[in-house]
Amino acid sequence: MYSSKFARLAFGLLAKSTFITRNVSSKGNPLRSLYSWTVCQHHRQNQLSNGLTRLNVRTVSQNTVDPAEVRKFQAMASKWWDLQGEFAALHSMNELRVPFIRDNLLNVHGVRPLGKPLTGLRIMDVGCGGGLLSEPLGRLGADVLGIDPVEDSVRTAELHSSYDPELRKRVRYQACSLEDLAEEEVEGFHAVVASEVVEHLADLDAFASFCQQVLKPGGSLFITTINKTKLSYVFGIVAAEQLLRIIPSGTHDWDKFISPEDLERLLESFGFYVEAIRGMMYNPLTGAWSWQQSTAINYALHAVKPKEEPQPDRVWAESENLGEPGRATSHSGAI
Repeated sequence: MYSSKFARLAFGLLAKSTFITRNVSSKGNPLRSLYSWTVCQHHRQNQLSNGLTRLNVRTVSQNTVDPAEVRKFQAMASKWWDLQGEFAALHSMNELRVPFIRDNLLNVHGVRPLGKPLTGLRIMDVGCGGGLLSEPLGRLGADVLGIDPVEDSVRTAELHSSYDPELRKRVRYQACSLEDLAEEEVEGFHAVVASEVVEHLADLDAFASFCQQVLKPGGSLFITTINKTKLSYVFGIVAAEQLLRIIPSGTHDWDKFISPEDLERLLESFGFYVEAIRGMMYNPLTGAWSWQQSTAINYALHAVKPKEEPQPDRVWAESENLGEPGRATSHSGAI
């Protein structure tokens, strides 16, 4: 009874919050474009040599996997398809995240076949777990590779998809990390999906770097995660883990949460431009998710890798012009 009353009170307070969602595009925002461009130039300048351009110059750990997080999910590897269990909220999240991915990919790639609108697109599902998101993307026609460092979760995903002949053709799984796959991937993906994953990673810089590496030019990165606010601590940890017990206690570490602003800056520093950020909210009374103006707790983000990398000569010229008064008028005029 106490949990039910708390849920009603908390849900009501959040519904009245005035946080604003943002549909953003660095292509259509001159100030955002300038910020992203100058940050990227700062990271690139010291590694332009012999006529070669490198997108990322910051030092990253080359490791996205946190062993402590692997141990957490190892203990739950057999429970992914229990619709009433620890992952029930992730099952219902598909009502939002699948259309979010589908619609944004259609905006990028144009009209596709009816019934299978993602046909011809390669998608990587990072931290796929038991395949809760990989399967519906495969049913929409995409060729999906789900990867996860927890081998037992991958075995669960493989077993579940094996019962559907249609999925056997389009969805496959691999027990590995993003960095492992990045070393061998040459074809490239049209999209990388990381849903409820980044808050469990060891290094977000490494994650962004490897996503940039495995995506095709013009490829999309989709992320759903938890904002780093006082409300996210109250709802995401105190309420969800300790009071309502929607998810196991200890699933989340508030210090690993990231705000949409910080995530956007991080991705832009690796060459991505952010197209959209939308707030999400889970109602524990109904077990359903909905889009909200508030990004105070959960949010979804869509970012795109540019289709073309800057030419080396142009990068050198523009980076030099930034330091000369009157030589960067095309950029400074946007402020």
